[in-house]
Amino acid sequence: MKRIIQMLLSRPISLRTLIVSVAVYQATILNISFYKQVLIKLSLDSFENIAFFVSMPVVVFCTIFILLTLLLNQWLVKIVASSLVIIGSALSYFMLKFGIMIDRSMLQNTLETSFTESAPMITFELINCILLLGVLPCVVIILVKIKPRTIGLYFLFKHVMIVLLALLLVGLIALIFYKNYATFMRNNSKIIKYLLPSNYIGALYGQYQFEQNKHRPFLTIGDDAHRQVVDSDSKSIKTVVVLIVGETARSENFALNGYGKNTTPLLNKRDDVISFQNTTSCGTYTAFSIPCMFSNMERKNYDEASALRQENILDILNKQGINVIWLDNNTGCKGVCNRIENENITKKYINSGSKLCQDGGCYDEVLVKELAIKLQHLDKDSLIVLHPLGSHGPNYYQRYPEQFRTFTPTCDTNQITNCDSGSLVNTYDNTIVYTDYIINQTIELLQSKQNNYNTMLIYLSDHGESLGENGLYLHSFPYSIAPAQQTKIPFILWISQHLAKLNRINTACIKNHAKQDLLSHDNLFHLLLGIFAIQTKEYNQSLDSLNYCKNARG
Repeated sequence: MKRIIQMLLSRPISLRTLIVSVAVYQATILNISFYKQVLIKLSLDSFENIAFFVSMPVVVFCTIFILLTLLLNQWLVKIVASSLVIIGSALSYFMLKFGIMIDRSMLQNTLETSFTESAPMITFELINCILLLGVLPCVVIILVKIKPRTIGLYFLFKHVMIVLLALLLVGLIALIFYKNYATFMRNNSKIIKYLLPSNYIGALYGQYQFEQNKHRPFLTIGDDAHRQVVDSDSKSIKTVVVLIVGETARSENFALNGYGKNTTPLLNKRDDVISFQNTTSCGTYTAFSIPCMFSNMERKNYDEASALRQENILDILNKQGINVIWLDNNTGCKGVCNRIENENITKKYINSGSKLCQDGGCYDEVLVKELAIKLQHLDKDSLIVLHPLGSHGPNYYQRYPEQFRTFTPTCDTNQITNCDSGSLVNTYDNTIVYTDYIINQTIELLQSKQNNYNTMLIYLSDHGESLGENGLYLHSFPYSIAPAQQTKIPFILWISQHLAKLNRINTACIKNHAKQDLLSHDNLFHLLLGIFAIQTKEYNQSLDSLNYCKNARG
């Protein structure tokens, strides 16, 4: 050990050599747990998959290299590099030993765990791992002598060029392997929580945001709200609105909107269904879009953190005595239903032995079954939100029963980039055929209750989906550059004659507007306020998509 230290002190190296060494170490040894998880999911049975796998450590290397290179000062480099190595050595042990993922919830659990509870985790094996993979490399990093250098224009120019070359390499990998990364990460979204250092940096940032938001006051909205009596003769007949929050449905694949394949055979036969054909989403992924579509903020000024710390349209309706219920067959309401009645229908039916459930999930028909039960004993005006799995990918083939396999051949795999475009689109289109069935079943159920309730159905998707157009798959693309397939969504309306009359809505007028009016998630908040005749300063009449056809002649 003494000889090694003497060698480090006597043979100076360039700062770039140190940075390269640390970046290689971080990209390989410290991320063994990540690559182990990747190899569980990725089969190296083709040259493309092998090349894709090899590109991963290259991207990690370039990222660490750029980060350390930008620091310039050798002691800053040594401090940051040592921190990455020492933290990485400890986390690598826990990920390899216990298979745990590093995220904000894991960090919070660690912070809230007492020393007595965590002490048994501190073993000789852990200490040896930290000493070997963390402390020893840190000693080398700190003690190694760095060659002196003069910082001048030539040095800075060379420095910038090296960083640009590293960025260019990352960009080239992104260009070549975009579809591989998009599909693999979508199929295995949690695997990124094994990647050092991004997992714990993300966890720390997430915890910081959590702590900041936790202490912000929770805001109420619509405190001035009051209900307007529309028709005193209709007080005894309750209004029931069913809102289906569609999942990953894109407008252009709905035959109702002019698609060449008949993906909506049941709705096409109806003359009482209205499809707004120019509707855009607030975001390109569920966790963003759902809180946004229920908030009083428009997309142009939407703030995600603020939305989570204030009430939404469901709260306003609930405070006005309206029965608001959220029924979920998806992954939750993203916080918007926390203060109202909500139920995970998947858990209820998957444990009941229902034929509609298999492989750990349920088809969306369970929502219609549960809705039928709820409609048996409603005693006041109600909004019932159904949150289906819809067209959630990449396993589109698991979203519909066999009898809805209308278009063939299909892409019956999660590895959607391995399917030809035709079979992939066929599979996605079959999810729309099933969605058509779900919407129609819900309408028929509401029609059967028209003697008891004034009824209405709204179908509005959270975002769209890319199916290989321009090499893009799935969704979550930055909104400013997202393709229309990810932002243009279906918005379908059915309203009973009784409710249309009660609200003085001219449905013929709505149909005339539906093909040309530009609508978005911004309209939902105000549409619901209008339907339930709630007056408040939060209500914007111009954003109520039905208002212009109230008291209209056509």
